[in-house]
Amino acid sequence: MDLQSLAMTLEASLDPTQNKQAETVLLREQKKPGFTLLLLRIVASDTYGSTARLASALYFKNFIRRNWTDENGNYKLPQQEVVSIKQELIGLMINVPANIQYQLGDAVGVIADSDFWRRWDTLVDDLVSRLTPDNARINNGVLQVAHSIFKRWRPLYRSDELFTEVNHVLAKFGDPFVQLLGNTDRMIEQNKDDRSALSQYFSTMNLLMKLLYDLSVQDLPPIFEDNMQSLTSLLHKYLIYDNPLLHSDGDGESGPLEFVKSGIFEVLVLYAQKYEDAFGPFVEQFVGSSWNLLTTTGLETKNDILVSKALQFLTSVTRLSQHAQAFNNEETMSQVVERVVLPNLSLRDSDMEMLEDEPIEFIRRDLEGSDSETRRRAATDFLQQILAQFQKLVTEVVLRYINHYLSEYSRNPSVNWKSKDTAVYLFSSIAAKGAVTTSQGVKSVNELVNILEFFQANVAADLVSDSDVPPILKVDAIKYLYMFRSQITREQWRDAFPLVVKHLGSPDYVVYTYAAIALERVLALTDHSKQPVIDSADVAPLSAQLLEHLFQLIERNPEPPKLQENEFLMRSVMRVLIVIRDGVVPITDVVLANFAKITQIISTNPANPRFYYYHFEALGAFIRFAGPRQPEKLENGLYPVFLNILENDVQEFIPYVFQLFAALLEANPSGSLTAYYTSLAQPILNPQLWSSKGNIPALVRLVSSLVTRGASQMAENKQLESILGIFQNLIVNKANEVYGFELLESIMANFAPSIIEPYFITILQLLFTRLQNSKTEAFSSRFVRFYHFISSRIDSGLGADWFINRANQVQEGLYVQLYLSIILPDTQKLARPLDRKIAVISLCKTLTDSVAFAEKYKKGWGFTCEALLKLLENPPIIASMDETIADQDVDDMSFGVGFTQLQTTKRPARDFWPGVTDVKTWVGQELQSTNARQGGRIQKFAEERLSESPQALQVLSTYMNR
Repeated sequence: MDLQSLAMTLEASLDPTQNKQAETVLLREQKKPGFTLLLLRIVASDTYGSTARLASALYFKNFIRRNWTDENGNYKLPQQEVVSIKQELIGLMINVPANIQYQLGDAVGVIADSDFWRRWDTLVDDLVSRLTPDNARINNGVLQVAHSIFKRWRPLYRSDELFTEVNHVLAKFGDPFVQLLGNTDRMIEQNKDDRSALSQYFSTMNLLMKLLYDLSVQDLPPIFEDNMQSLTSLLHKYLIYDNPLLHSDGDGESGPLEFVKSGIFEVLVLYAQKYEDAFGPFVEQFVGSSWNLLTTTGLETKNDILVSKALQFLTSVTRLSQHAQAFNNEETMSQVVERVVLPNLSLRDSDMEMLEDEPIEFIRRDLEGSDSETRRRAATDFLQQILAQFQKLVTEVVLRYINHYLSEYSRNPSVNWKSKDTAVYLFSSIAAKGAVTTSQGVKSVNELVNILEFFQANVAADLVSDSDVPPILKVDAIKYLYMFRSQITREQWRDAFPLVVKHLGSPDYVVYTYAAIALERVLALTDHSKQPVIDSADVAPLSAQLLEHLFQLIERNPEPPKLQENEFLMRSVMRVLIVIRDGVVPITDVVLANFAKITQIISTNPANPRFYYYHFEALGAFIRFAGPRQPEKLENGLYPVFLNILENDVQEFIPYVFQLFAALLEANPSGSLTAYYTSLAQPILNPQLWSSKGNIPALVRLVSSLVTRGASQMAENKQLESILGIFQNLIVNKANEVYGFELLESIMANFAPSIIEPYFITILQLLFTRLQNSKTEAFSSRFVRFYHFISSRIDSGLGADWFINRANQVQEGLYVQLYLSIILPDTQKLARPLDRKIAVISLCKTLTDSVAFAEKYKKGWGFTCEALLKLLENPPIIASMDETIADQDVDDMSFGVGFTQLQTTKRPARDFWPGVTDVKTWVGQELQSTNARQGGRIQKFAEERLSESPQALQVLSTYMNR
């Protein structure tokens, strides 16, 4: 394909009406050598439009992310192509527009994760060589590349390897960086009357602040510590710097000044938290300037990030008692509340505009736990930090302001409702101590205030009243219950819960969404004994109406982007289904119809990963609880919808669909394969499906479920070889080895040994090759578990002797080496209780039933006995089956075209020996019964083969004589 055609195809890949066809073409083209270099040529050329160049940069980034190295760190591209990419990428990135620069920067970051610095040790020299004293455009490109690489250090834990890398960079980049800071400062002074040049140099200063943070995040570089005086002087200069030429035109968008000052505050927070010894002497000037900035900066939206960063700095400083003492008097505290806290807590006109125009964004920003850097969040954190230092003083001062605002509201409620909103927010800020948790809300409260009295006196009326209460006050009332939910007793919740449910019927988007949020969280709330605060019996009578109304709210606008906009509503649907469990059976038809409809709509344009995660979790709960009672109905209703997703290759949904297919199959009590699943078996064994990493865990689960119910049918249909081919591909890959073992165990547990026999030698050869050439701790552990799984299943025609015979067919005498060097020592490393349990059963059955160990491996019998007794010193205790569905926090999850585990369909680890509950008792009974059956042979073996281990013989005797 020529470059022009490729550029047009890339442009089409961004068009929803053409992207499927374009992706198909690109998937074919990317297999050709040099494909990445063609992409970079398109990016580099002004001949192609900006859309095509951006599309090419996007595709390059994503291609590099998938195809730079394999799981072992080996290049997947030809060596010459790798070299060419590294040679071209830096120079190209420096010269392209900013939007393309960001995409290429991400690609540089991916390459750096793999190669920097040992396989790309010339990179820093290359960057430094391109820096100039005064060319802002070139410098900005170089600095953007540097930031793309060095920002990787921010979340990393300390390690010798990491510090070696940082020191490598500082040795080459430290001095040029400090020089560039000085040069940029001088160029800003020289160009203070030239708007265009000044903006360019301020962009440079903004990048320098990001890099200052990157370079300091792990440890304070000596070059910065040695120059702390001049460095802090420069930071302070630009913290208070002003120039009308840099003022942004409107009130909404931050400009160069705000970005640079925000970056400075990020550095100051880092230095205040980590480098007090070096930075401490310079703190006071920044505290004073921060105070001045906060009291003089306007309420415009463009200043939000700057103000929140300044508040974060003051919050960091007040953690240190020597700096916090400045606030320890009533007059200063009043000034703090009046001039800093209140202006940033109170609702502004821009907040109300967002509430009306973008209500879902308002909610996301307002929610506790949101990572949005809002003024309210930062002001609350600052106030709570001072409260932690001076609880009595802060409480008394703030309560005066709260009473003032409540009094102002009572004089004219219809006009002064914002005053009450401020009062309620202020009270919540000083009432809560510590972090607000996802599961419990506020767990610790300020003992100097009474949250229930305040609620009853000032908040409850807004929740109860049907009159014209402003929506924001209803939101405040619901949010108050949401925040302090764990401080409210079960009996109090019985009164409050119907009021929350009632507000789902509000016509106001924000009110009914907050009602859904509070409803979901209180239904998930448990008391100290892990019992739900709201019983399922209290919810079941309301469930039909509740679910129907939630579905109506979700489906109010059937356009795909709008329908999936509000993830909070779908999360509530999920929670109601989890709580009522099989109470959903009587309303199966209604729930099924709504799920099928929503799935069909959102599959045309997946737009909100959180929404569709909760959607599929809810579907999983529905299948789990309604499936066993009405399996055919659910299969008939969902199978066509799921099949449509597979046929249309909706990649975001496919891993979810495979999990739900497995859940549907497992929920069917018939125990056999229906026609649907028989027809599904062959397509899901298509290797193309298994090429996507995100599909693999879900496909393994589904194939395992199919094998469990239909092994004989699959054997008749000649599908075992396909399954074994998949196993072979999984087991050679470190990232997928665990799934390979899961699949192998399903095969061994369900296919008759006579069917497996022709393939088992090859299976062992694959496993032994991995053990010999690229053994990992995880692989060894899973192999040992697999051995014990085979060894324990004598009743199924397997057992230790069966394994020994086939291992020695691979290589004579191999079993003994394997048993002594890997199986026995690594058995003691098994950590999971079920793995240890199966090892106990395996070792015991080896002692009682193995002919090879009785007759051939006499020393091995003694070693096995000692290993068994050692395991029993800390016997595995298998927890009883827990029906609780784990609560997954989406803030901790990464979404995309990959695998996300559905908690509602998660299969518990399988116990192949459920009847064995006390392994010590079972071992004693097994040894005694076998010894009696075999005329005392076990006792005789013990006395002969443990003669050099009298302690082991004594312990074994206690088991045999119980």
